[in-house]
Amino acid sequence: MNSQRVEEPDGAALVERLRTWALELGFSQIGVSDVNLQGAEKGLLQWLDAGFHGEMDYMARHGLRRARPAELVPGTVRVVSARMDYLPAATPLGWREHEQARQHQPDQAIVSMYARGRDYHKVLRQRLQQLAERLQAEVGPTGHRVFCDSAPVLEVELARRAALGWRGKHTLLLDRSAGSMFFLGEIYIDLALPLTGAAGAGHCGRCSACLSACPTGAIVAPYRLDARRCISYLTIEHDGPIPEPLRAAFGNRIYGCDDCQLACPWNKYAQRSALPDFDVRAPLGDATLLALWAWDEAQFLHRTEGSAIRRIGHRRWQRNLAVALGNAWREAGDPAVRAALLERRASLGEAPADPVLAEHIDWALAQRPAA
Repeated sequence: MNSQRVEEPDGAALVERLRTWALELGFSQIGVSDVNLQGAEKGLLQWLDAGFHGEMDYMARHGLRRARPAELVPGTVRVVSARMDYLPAATPLGWREHEQARQHQPDQAIVSMYARGRDYHKVLRQRLQQLAERLQAEVGPTGHRVFCDSAPVLEVELARRAALGWRGKHTLLLDRSAGSMFFLGEIYIDLALPLTGAAGAGHCGRCSACLSACPTGAIVAPYRLDARRCISYLTIEHDGPIPEPLRAAFGNRIYGCDDCQLACPWNKYAQRSALPDFDVRAPLGDATLLALWAWDEAQFLHRTEGSAIRRIGHRRWQRNLAVALGNAWREAGDPAVRAALLERRASLGEAPADPVLAEHIDWALAQRPAA
């Protein structure tokens, strides 16, 4: 990176222009932090030592580089953190109650709200790069690199230090005017922009709604998440069998989980996105389990083109659906569910090429005695 420095008052004016450009690109808020995250290192090591990262081995491999931006990208002296709200523009009032009600409809397939539109990785990275290029056009060449869930970055800690919000007890960033229904992205840069200041104390108080709402007890203590029990981790990152003791708690959730956010009182202030990228793609907002179970691999790839869902692949998608169908079979006893499970199991044969899927289907069928 090429070191450059912008001093006050020009630096402050530049940050204001950066905010204006960010809003034009669809971001809701930006802030600037330094790269000294030493205070977060102890907590990171304790989390890794406890094994709470599950099979996400890359987190352990990168170790403290996650807390040392200048080691990840040499020359970095500032991090620009950006927030982008993702609730679709058409989200109605009472959306949290609507989403919670769907959890009690066994035939429904619940996909986490952030994943119902375009892949956010692509949306944020492209716009962060455009923001960095606008900055370069203003000040000349700078060394920079943009991130959105694409490297070992402590994004919540960086955003907190940039005054974008505070860390909630569910470990997500919270903002008083926007809740937590937003994405975060970063620009690591060698330009010494003025800092925007930390957000200060949090505003969770005595509330423990997120801890109580977690179906699998993955939030093991305030500000401490065990990914090995988290539905989002298990349906997206985890490649093997879903732990059997947790399967019933999945209910009809097939990709991710929003329960801790739905329970959070601050999300009554969640903001709608003006970007059509996050509009709900059919049928992900109101699909039934059986409709999605009927997709073969070609249909899955076609239907999830440009979606974050595509990266889990058809096999893992089917595994997740099998768990949800087992829960639906137990709860409602719909013979169509049993018939669909039996048909797929028969197609796998006695020595299935996909023993994980076969085992999950066998488990699903065992959730209720045949009539």
